[in-house]
Amino acid sequence: MKGLVIKNTGSWYHVKSDDGQIIESKIKGSFRIKDIRTTNPIAVGDVVLFEVNTEGFGTISKIEPRRNYIIRKASNLSKESHILAANLDQVFLLVTVNYPKVSTTFIDRFLATAEAYNVPARLIFNKTDLYNAEEQEYMNAVIHLYETIGYPCYCISAVTGEGVEALKGLLGDKISLFSGHSGVGKSTLIKALFPDLDLKIAAISQAHNKGTHTTTFSEMFPLSEGGYVIDTPGVKGFGTIDIGKGEAGHFFPEIFAASKQCRFANCTHTHEPNCAVLRAVENHEISRSRYQSYLGIMEDDSEGKYR
Repeated sequence: MKGLVIKNTGSWYHVKSDDGQIIESKIKGSFRIKDIRTTNPIAVGDVVLFEVNTEGFGTISKIEPRRNYIIRKASNLSKESHILAANLDQVFLLVTVNYPKVSTTFIDRFLATAEAYNVPARLIFNKTDLYNAEEQEYMNAVIHLYETIGYPCYCISAVTGEGVEALKGLLGDKISLFSGHSGVGKSTLIKALFPDLDLKIAAISQAHNKGTHTTTFSEMFPLSEGGYVIDTPGVKGFGTIDIGKGEAGHFFPEIFAASKQCRFANCTHTHEPNCAVLRAVENHEISRSRYQSYLGIMEDDSEGKYR
């Protein structure tokens, strides 16, 4: 049988069969010995082949080829990476200027990974009802930065409903992943978009302006309009994986565009003469924060970083 993995609870997977049944399934024993270096060899969004036993439980024997996925360096030292979800039409990264504060470094790392694995990315700036004038001004500057690069940005308040209906119009007949730090309002937003979904929501920690983990595992929710939304656990850091030093610039659209004018084809954009990227940074044509993020990603292959 063929099915879609809609939930991962650690050792068990909920697989939706072609006829709509939800089958609790485990991985076939021999599956684990294959060369899979992730904390979750099967991810939400995977299409799998499985068999159901007489007790009604499934055994997954094969994953169909993935068209894309979002992956990050894992905190588990025994594995290399963790896949947030697979086979996506788009990903929405939720950002908050405060409550909690989200850095542009985190945003850049996420966007570079989306570029590397061919997932169209959009930014959602949530909690607009909470920001003072200074925070609002900063948010507008960050939005200008990313919209100039080419990333669509949306201002919303999941609490007041500002921008929610416009966002809902982007989700029909698509598989959409929502990600971000704990406390940025992923589950609250999904609940505002689709009130009938059964989601758990936790209050933010007032002492540290940081979120608490409510979503423990990734889960897909079917939409009446067609398609799915995927709610994911909060992500603290975002270490990139399998992005080599020589290709990191390919996943920053503005750096890649400028690099075509560099003197050397293998330019690292760090010290070479007649480097068009360095020149663009000096001329404020490329944001210095984006350039620093690029340099940071080139160091991600160092042992222990972001573990």
